[in-house]
Formats: sequence, structure tokens, C-alpha cells
Amino acid sequence: MKKKLLAILLIPILSFSQKKEVLKYFISKDNLVGVKNQNGKIIIPAQFKIFSEIEDGELIEGETIYFDGDKNGEKRQKNEWGYVYDKKGNFLYRPFFYDNGADYFSEGVRRFVKNGKVGFVDRNGIVVIKSEHDFVSPFNYGYAEFCDGCDWEKTEDEHKAMVGRTWGMMNYRGEMVQPISKSEDAIEIEGEYYPYPFNYDNKEKMILQFFEKQNKVLSGIYYVNHYPELSENEKRLFFEIVERPKENFPYYQVNTYDYGKRSGLSSDFIFLISEDGKNIFALDGNTKKPFGQWLKKEMKETENFQKEHPDNPNKVSK
Repeated sequence: MKKKLLAILLIPILSFSQKKEVLKYFISKDNLVGVKNQNGKIIIPAQFKIFSEIEDGELIEGETIYFDGDKNGEKRQKNEWGYVYDKKGNFLYRPFFYDNGADYFSEGVRRFVKNGKVGFVDRNGIVVIKSEHDFVSPFNYGYAEFCDGCDWEKTEDEHKAMVGRTWGMMNYRGEMVQPISKSEDAIEIEGEYYPYPFNYDNKEKMILQFFEKQNKVLSGIYYVNHYPELSENEKRLFFEIVERPKENFPYYQVNTYDYGKRSGLSSDFIFLISEDGKNIFALDGNTKKPFGQWLKKEMKETENFQKEHPDNPNKVSK
């Protein structure tokens, strides 16, 4: 099935760069894809067989250049999909193959493959965790599972599991983390407990306090169409900063999690806060909207849902 280029990300990775050189994809006579700048200078030669639907002259958005396919004459290696370059035409990495395409970004990073091993890169293509393991899961609430000596199970099923050998848990620094005794702040993952993974300075704590004050309203919106009925404690949401300001991204990104703390909510509950902390936005699909405007729209849709479904068990408090 064909897919639109750059529309494969679970969590939106938007471009916030200042005015820079305009780059465009171009298609050669033999249907290979490369990149030129606005003056027609070739930045990356046409050498990629692309599986996405792109047009000759299509603008390149985002912090990096992605080719969704194979390089002409080069054999695809295990767990790899596509190629990522920087805007100067330098090769950066090969994404991990996931869900019929390149891996999604999760909590500000995505998996990449080098020499058969898996690691993580950020939105600018900078390696943040070296490729040292045979498999690593996406990050979720500050942790990622990894294994060594493992492989995909031998089955004809479309969705395969990773099985075998040694498993462990890593944090954002790529360090192996051991389970601890159950405590109030411990995070439960598959029956084991791990330390709370986030650390914040005073400025970041103030950012999170804003969302905590909105907790009842936001949880009401999110759970209005959830069945069965939940207690107030079960409906509580948790807000964590998963990405901080960097080149091409002058924002703090706040993700929202459910009561179990292991499930990030939909893209409608991802928020961006300006570096000075004064402007707050919600991601509505691929669009960045002021928080107040977004909240008003969500409240209106919630009220309409309750009118159409008067028997819904998780009503929004007025």
C-alpha cells in the first residue's frame, strides 16, 4: 500500500526552523529520486527507489531529508528501512523498520539501525543512544525495553514478536535500569517496578503545574467517550516533558499519559511550550494551535457528545 511521504509519524514531528535554503525532491528520467535546492543545484543525486507518492519538485519539510525506499544498487539490511540525510546532503542514519515503514518518533526520539544493532536518534538525526542492542522498543514513559541475542519469531503471521535471550530496561541515557521495590513513585512495567524516570528544574516544574491545574478538565474531555465508568482517580492524567528546546525546535514538548502511565494518549493531548514559557500550544493533527483555542474546540465537541450520548458513564463535570 502506498503512503504519503512524511505522513508516517505516530507522534507529529513538525519543523520550526528559521528561514533556510529551500530544498525539493526531483525525479530523474529513470524514476529515481534525489534532492535539489531552489537554484537547481543537486544536493543529493537521484539514486533512490521511493515507495511513497511524491511529485517532482515537492518541497522538503522537517529537520532532515527522508527517502522512503531503497538506494539503487544497494541491498536492504535486516530491520532497516529508508535513508535519512541532513540538509547539506550528508548521510545520517537508516531508520528501524516498523509498521511497513520507518520507525515513528516516540518521546522525541526514533530507532535507527547500524551494523545490525539498534539505537536512537533525535529529530535532527543526532545519535542520543548508540546502536548496541539487537532490539529496542520505542520509549514509553521514560523507558525502553531491549534485548540481546533475540530475533523475530519464525511465523507467517503479519505481526511477529521478538523472542529469545537476554532482556533489560534502559533509560533516556541508554543506561540499564534494575527493578526496585514497589513505592509510591515507582513505575510498573510488566509486573516489575522501576524508578520514576523524569527530572525537572524549577522552570519545568512550573510548566507542568499549568497542566496539572487543567487535569480535571482535560481528563473529562479525554474520557467522555470511554466505557465502562471510571473512578476520579482512574481518570487522572499525568503530564511529562519528553523533549526540550534544541536546534530547529524551540519548545518543550509535554506528553499526556493515562492512569497506568504506560500509554501515551493521542496526538490531541501533546502540547508545546515556548522556550520562555509564555506561549502554550496543542498539536491538533499536524497543526499547532494556541491552547485556549484548542481547549474551547475540545470542550464544544465534548458537550455535543454528551448531548448525543446521554447514557455515557464518564460525564464531564460542570
